[in-house]
Amino acid sequence: MAVFTRPRQALVIASVLGIALSAAACSSDDSSGTDADSPECAAYEPYKGHDGTEVTVYASIRDAEADLLEQSWAQFQDCTGIEINYEGSGEFEAQLPVRVDGGNPPDIALIPQPGLIKRFADAGKLKPTSAETKTMAEQNYPAEWLKYGTVNGQFYGAPFGSNVKSFVWYSPKTFQEKGYTVPTTWQELIALSDKVVADGQKPWCVGIESGEGTGWPATDWIEDIMLRENAPDVYDQWVEHGIPFNDPRVAAAFERAGSILKNPAYVNAGYGDVKSISTTSFQESGLPIVEGKCTLHRQASFYANQWPQGTRVAEDGDVFAFYFPPVDPSKGKPVLGGGEFATAFADRPEVQAFQTYLASADHANARAKLGNWVSANKGVDLNNVANPIDKLSVQILQDSNAVFRFDGSDLMPAAVGAGTFWKGMIDWINGKDTASTLTFVEQSWPQ
Repeated sequence: MAVFTRPRQALVIASVLGIALSAAACSSDDSSGTDADSPECAAYEPYKGHDGTEVTVYASIRDAEADLLEQSWAQFQDCTGIEINYEGSGEFEAQLPVRVDGGNPPDIALIPQPGLIKRFADAGKLKPTSAETKTMAEQNYPAEWLKYGTVNGQFYGAPFGSNVKSFVWYSPKTFQEKGYTVPTTWQELIALSDKVVADGQKPWCVGIESGEGTGWPATDWIEDIMLRENAPDVYDQWVEHGIPFNDPRVAAAFERAGSILKNPAYVNAGYGDVKSISTTSFQESGLPIVEGKCTLHRQASFYANQWPQGTRVAEDGDVFAFYFPPVDPSKGKPVLGGGEFATAFADRPEVQAFQTYLASADHANARAKLGNWVSANKGVDLNNVANPIDKLSVQILQDSNAVFRFDGSDLMPAAVGAGTFWKGMIDWINGKDTASTLTFVEQSWPQ
């Protein structure tokens, strides 16, 4: 889910920093110093003609991340005269449907769940994008990303921020000291785990506690392995219920995940036994790596924000991450991830102009330069991505050999993806067998 946008992240509500702009606000003595007729504003020419209008934006992105987001479109405001009034909320996913159903939707919402996009589109609440936005999105994003913003052949929202989930965190320093090498296949990953055990330590630290979202980190394990054991179309069938949740291929993925997650020799380094996984918080679960008590922690790119202050995240730093190895290299380079989509509940010209800008490489690079952000936008210049883990994430997303698929639980009906799937993983970790767990989730699927 995005840095993330589900209840999986604990962020502080951001203040609304709407910057009122008028024609005078684009003069040479405004706060940014940008004149609407200056060379810096030339790139914004296609979006002009709406001076004095306002666009409201609603998302789950808060605190420092919200400040960076608003900085990323500050020049757009100055050059176009369109005021962007942003609101970030910790209750975004619960409150957006309330606002929409109550007739008070934002102009634009950055939605992280394709399933929620479908719900609003099917209800006739969302506005299809303009032709300009669709063209801009097609120019900048791979087809597999565009389909998540498409419902019944109609395009409703371009991708926005992204995250890569197919990562395993480790300590480069520890690897060097102990003579470990980064594994590139599943067999090498298991061999490394066994070597750590032989050296007297449990290799893996894991935590799936996340308040009301407890269980979601374990679903990511299953999704990543489903992509590694099967062709992408099997993954698609699974999340769309084209094959039952208790299909033998799903059971096989659970068993492979269980070879690590339910192996008492492998987990839970720094915390306890297998059952401690369900009570160890997502935020703290990887910290034993920097304490020298754990070697491996599978978690997304956004986990970079969870390390203690002063931790150096780099290939030669205190912690870094490697690509979660494939089971069958012949199936390509599967990548599990998530992200938001810029959808609109209004189709006023200024809203469409801003939605088009958000789909552009210009905005993606403006946001990337500010740091702590990942995008699948093909126009992102890697030179604008300073953070090493963000740079690695963008490289993976831009890799033509990568086979990207969106977080499966975000694509499933909410009653399953954020309900029985999460609950089933908790029970499974705590000792329930695979067959019973899969049947429990399968029987909950909406008919």
